[in-house]
Amino acid sequence: MVPLIASSFFAEVWFERMILSISILIGFIGLFIGFYKYHRQLYPLYSLTIGGIIYWHKDMFGHEYEPFTIAVGALLIIVAHYINMKLCRSCNSCQADSCASSVAS
Repeated sequence: MVPLIASSFFAEVWFERMILSISILIGFIGLFIGFYKYHRQLYPLYSLTIGGIIYWHKDMFGHEYEPFTIAVGALLIIVAHYINMKLCRSCNSCQADSCASSVAS
């Protein structure tokens, strides 16, 4: 009986939104570091924002479409991180700087 009562804590809307808020905040920090240090492109931040908003309002189309709405929001968040990673890796001037600093060490 105790595990059943304790697990209901995780099904609460406020708990889910708190975890989502923390995750989006961490995502923004990661994307902002990539933006500031490497690529100066805003569209990963836009994708993360739109994905977070869609995920936050997952019941906007009704309960029966909630899994699809969650999937779209999560996909946009994943795409934001993927694009950010690709943009960071394609930064030519940053690779030259890191190579020069590693050779000097």
